[in-house]
Amino acid sequence: MAGYESEKQTGQHDAACKTNLHFTQPIRCIVKLGGAAITLKSELEMINEETLQKVSEQLRQAMVASSAKPPGMDWSKRPGKPDVSCNSEEFGDHSVLDCRRFIVVHGAGSFGHFQASKSGVHKGQLHKPLVKCGFVATRISVTTLNLEIVRALAREGIPSVGISPFSCGWVTSERHVKSADFSIVAKTLDSGFVPVLHGDAVLDEIQGCTILSGDVIISHLAAHAKPDFVVFLTDVYGVYDRPPTEPDAVLLKEIAIGEDGSWSVVKPKLQNSIELTVAAHDTTGGMATKISEAATIAKLGIDVYIVKAATSHSLKALNGDLRSSIPDDWLGTVVRSLK
Repeated sequence: MAGYESEKQTGQHDAACKTNLHFTQPIRCIVKLGGAAITLKSELEMINEETLQKVSEQLRQAMVASSAKPPGMDWSKRPGKPDVSCNSEEFGDHSVLDCRRFIVVHGAGSFGHFQASKSGVHKGQLHKPLVKCGFVATRISVTTLNLEIVRALAREGIPSVGISPFSCGWVTSERHVKSADFSIVAKTLDSGFVPVLHGDAVLDEIQGCTILSGDVIISHLAAHAKPDFVVFLTDVYGVYDRPPTEPDAVLLKEIAIGEDGSWSVVKPKLQNSIELTVAAHDTTGGMATKISEAATIAKLGIDVYIVKAATSHSLKALNGDLRSSIPDDWLGTVVRSLK
C-alpha cells in the first residue's frame, strides 16, 4: 500500500502490539502477492490479468493436495459470460477441496495508491474532510482488488476468503501496529479456507488514521503463525545491487540476516556498494521495505524467498522445493538467518 513512511511502520513485535491469535496447526506458507506484479501500476486500477491467472494456477498447484483441478467456486456473473456456472455433481469428491495451509496477502499496486496519496490518509488528521473521504475511497479501491484476487483464486478451485485488516480490528499508534487480532485468520484456516488479506487504511490511536502495508502485515503474521517459509512474488527476479533496469545490475542470490538485524550479501560476492532505491510513486518504501520486513521474518528462523511472479522459479518457491537446497539455476533472492 502507498502512503506511509516505511521507517515509521516496522514489523517489530513489542509488548505494545496486542494479539488474539490461536493457530492450532502448522502453517505451510505465507505468500505476498506484490502489487506491481498483479496490477499495471502505470494504469489506475488495472489488473494484470495474465499474471494474476498464472499466479493463481501456481498457487493451486502448491496448495491443493489432489492432482485434479478442483471445480471453480466463482459463481458470480462475469462480463461477457451469459450464465453463472455451477455443476453440483462436481463436488462429490471432497478430497479435491483439501488445501495445504497457506495465507495470502497482497499489495495494492495501482489500486489505493492514488486515493491514499491524493488525500494524505497516511498522515492522519481524520477530522479533515479530504482525509476522511480519502480513507473511504482508499478502502473502496483496495477491497475491490481484494475481491478480484479472491475470485481469481476461486476460479482455480482454491477456497479463498477475503479478510480486511480494518474490519478485523488492526489498529496502529503513530503508524506502529498496536493491535492485531488474527483470530478470524486462524478460524478461517481451521475451517479449511485460504485467508486473503491486503494492505489497508486503518485507524490510528494517535493521528487518527494511516495506511497499513501488506509487507508489515506479513511480518506480524509470520511472528505468530510461524510458517515453514514465506514467499514474496514481485515483478522482478529478486533483490538487485542497484535498480534492475540498469544494464550492470546484479541479482543478489542470498542475503544473510544477523541477530541485530544487519544484513550481508552471501551470494554473489560483491565489490561495489548497494543502492536500495524507492520509486517516486511508491511511498511504502519499495524493495527497501521488503528487505526490512524479510529481515524481521528471517530473524525468526523462517526462510524468505523473493522471486518473480508467474515463473518456473516462483513455482519452485511456492512448492517448497528450495527448503533443502537452492539450485544454481534458480533465479530469486533467499533471505535467511545467520543462525
